[in-house]
Amino acid sequence: MRPGTGWPEDPAARDTPVAHGAGEVIELAAGAPDLDGLCARQSVCRACDRLVEWREKVAVQRRRAFAAEEYWGRPVPGWGDPEPRILIVGLAPAAHGGNRTGRIFTGDRSGDWLFASLHRVGLASQATSVRAGDGQRLIGARMAATVRCAPPDNKPTPLERTTCLPWLAREVEDVAASVRCIVCLGGFAWQGVWPALKQAGYDVPRPRPKFGHGAEVELAPPPSADGRGPVLLLGCYHPSQQNTFTGRVTEDMLDAVFVRARDHA
Repeated sequence: MRPGTGWPEDPAARDTPVAHGAGEVIELAAGAPDLDGLCARQSVCRACDRLVEWREKVAVQRRRAFAAEEYWGRPVPGWGDPEPRILIVGLAPAAHGGNRTGRIFTGDRSGDWLFASLHRVGLASQATSVRAGDGQRLIGARMAATVRCAPPDNKPTPLERTTCLPWLAREVEDVAASVRCIVCLGGFAWQGVWPALKQAGYDVPRPRPKFGHGAEVELAPPPSADGRGPVLLLGCYHPSQQNTFTGRVTEDMLDAVFVRARDHA
């Protein structure tokens, strides 16, 4: 989907600058005029050849269930409250989820579990999120990913994670003044968020704490937070089909993490 052609909630325009390599990602992330401009630039990035090829291939060779639908087929930007109390971070969009709908965690089974939980605890206006423009709204919360393009086998390479890092670091920095809690969905998101926190000015502990469901770490916020108290980093098992089918993640477990996040924030 080309920017500026009418896709609901598309943050980009036809003249949004495009990054074609790691150096341009750094330059464009640092130079974005504001959060909206940053998300627009995220959504048109073409810095990683393998990811560009894969996301666009999937958008053409569609899953049979979605054969009649247009696919977004671009990087999926952060979305939600521009001044969130809670920041939710995942690994990357799903090939037939966010890569299809244009919104992170939207249109796949993981999102079904996630949004239902957020709605139950008062952080989402609807229990479902099926497509951009469906009326879903996050309440005091925002979502982002450590990698913005759907990767083959859900496994971005270390170089792809590093190339995409400036997008997340700048987004973390832009919302730091309001964020009181960060929820990492899965171990890969937990690993990926630490460098972004450091670049955004957070006081990051060493060695890095281990991931686990319900793991908690208090972080000293960056100067942009204007002297607010510690930010709570929470670990949460990813609501993947494998985890939910096997019972490794239950509704009560998800709700408990987001209640903790809501009450802290």
